[in-house]
Amino acid sequence: MSSAPIQNPASPRLCLVAITKHGAGLAARLAADLPEADICTSAKFAAHFAGLANTVRAYEGALRDEIGPLFEGYDQIVFFVSLGAVVRLIAPHLRSKDEDPGVIVVDDAGQYVIPVLSGHVGGANEWSERVADLMGAAPVLTTASDVGRTIPVDILGRHLGWRVEAPKINITRVSAHVVNGEPIAFVQEAGSPDWWTRPTPLPDNIHRFSRFDEVDLERFAALLWVTHADVPAERWDALHERLVVYRPPQDAA
Repeated sequence: MSSAPIQNPASPRLCLVAITKHGAGLAARLAADLPEADICTSAKFAAHFAGLANTVRAYEGALRDEIGPLFEGYDQIVFFVSLGAVVRLIAPHLRSKDEDPGVIVVDDAGQYVIPVLSGHVGGANEWSERVADLMGAAPVLTTASDVGRTIPVDILGRHLGWRVEAPKINITRVSAHVVNGEPIAFVQEAGSPDWWTRPTPLPDNIHRFSRFDEVDLERFAALLWVTHADVPAERWDALHERLVVYRPPQDAA
C-alpha cells in the first residue's frame, strides 16, 4: 500500500474517497472504469477494492486528517460522502480557485454528481460529467458558462495551449457579457480552429471574424481576440474592460 499518489503527467491525478460501506461499493464500481485513479478509504472497507488495479490508501484514523494530503497530492478528488460533510472537511484547506483541486461529490444513491470546488478553472465540471457518464448519473453543474453551454472566457483554448492575456477585471466583465447573451465578437487570427469542444452549437450571440479590422466595435459588448499580434496600450484603453486576448503557441497554426 502506497501513501503517495501516482504521478502521471498525461492525465490529472485523481482520487476516489469513500467512508461508508455503500459509498465504497459505488467507488469500487467507478474505480473499475478509472484504473488510473487512486482510492482513499476507511481501512474497514478496503476489501471492497480487492482485485482492482487501483492504488489503495486505507486509513485508520479520521477522514479530516487525510484532507491536507489529498489537497496536496491530487488534481481531482471524488468524494462518496455527503455534501455538507465535504464542505466542512475542505473549508480549512481552501486557498484559491487557481490552486485548489477539483472537488466532486457523489450522493449515496449514485444518482447525482456535484462539482463543489474548482468546477470551472480546476476542471471539476468536466470531470463531473465524465464521472456521471460512467455511473449513469446526472451531473449537477452551476457554473454559468457551463450551464449555458457558452464560451468559458477564462479558460478558452487551454486544451490547445492558449494563454489568456487580459486584466482580471476584463475577464470578469467579458465573462458577464458572454453568459448574459450580449453580442460578442470572436476574432481568430492564429491558433487551431478546434477550440469549440462542446457538443452544442456555438451560441448565436458569438459572431466570428478572421481579422480585427473586420469588426464594427460599436456593435459588440466585448471582443475575444486570438492573435500573435502586439496589442498596443491605446487599444486596451479604447476597449475599456471589453477586450480579452488569447495567445496560442507560436508554432501553432
